[in-house]
Amino acid sequence: MDAFPAFFPLEGNVIVIAGIGEGSEAKARLFEGSPVILRRLSGDLAFDDAGYQGASLAFIAHSDEAFCVAAAAAARKAGVPVNVVDRPQMCDFTTPALIDRGQVVAAIGTGGSAPLLASLLRADIEARIPVGIGQIAGLLKDMQSEIRSALPDLVRRRAFMRLAVGGPAAQAAMDGDLDAARQHLRGLLERGLALAGRAYALNGQGPADLMSLKAARRLSEADILVLGEQANPQIAVLARRDAERLNAASTDGQALAALLAEGLCLVLIAAPDLAKALTDLGHDIEPLPVASA
Repeated sequence: MDAFPAFFPLEGNVIVIAGIGEGSEAKARLFEGSPVILRRLSGDLAFDDAGYQGASLAFIAHSDEAFCVAAAAAARKAGVPVNVVDRPQMCDFTTPALIDRGQVVAAIGTGGSAPLLASLLRADIEARIPVGIGQIAGLLKDMQSEIRSALPDLVRRRAFMRLAVGGPAAQAAMDGDLDAARQHLRGLLERGLALAGRAYALNGQGPADLMSLKAARRLSEADILVLGEQANPQIAVLARRDAERLNAASTDGQALAALLAEGLCLVLIAAPDLAKALTDLGHDIEPLPVASA
């Protein structure tokens, strides 16, 4: 990872856009509808650090490089990180290609080296993210305290989230019926969760770039990865960073069955012997397709 991605809260913060032309207008459009306080600077005002005081970020866009150099110096004098449009060598940070779904925002960045590639990747990913997904995230945010109080245990809360984003509550939220969605979620909390662990088997020897969408989703849900000797390390990278990694040689079917009893989600990668052991113990193991084609 050559650059660290981070999400910056906008509400109540000041963003400065210095310069004129399509570049500055494009940056301004990024923040349309957001709660940020947008400050526009042009001419000599862009060269005075006073215009940047109190800002969190500054974007500079101008065809004249001398303008960009002077404006960037003024912003940095005020202690504000700078992005200079189309001049990555002058940037403290770069702007990724964004997928904006309100509460849900996805970003694809190339560190400024290939912005067109980031845009192409965004188009592919954007088609897979429902427009109404932000409604679900907003509802879960509103109910965050209620959910944490009812489910203080992280494992149970994660199981609840899986049901929430894939059930009738999610569909109601995406349809705009937030009252019905809230009722579905509260009903789920009141009934309690019958934790049922899930296990998946993945032949993880092939190249990661051929991973099917279904397999990638299961990897992102996994609580524990069980890695066989032939597991491709690039496939494990697709899982959550906080998912526990187990060496297949250091565990057995009984130990994995105990984890399933706790309601955990396991993905066995290139570990056919353990998959068979779990099957022999009466557990269902769902095979995951590897190739996306």
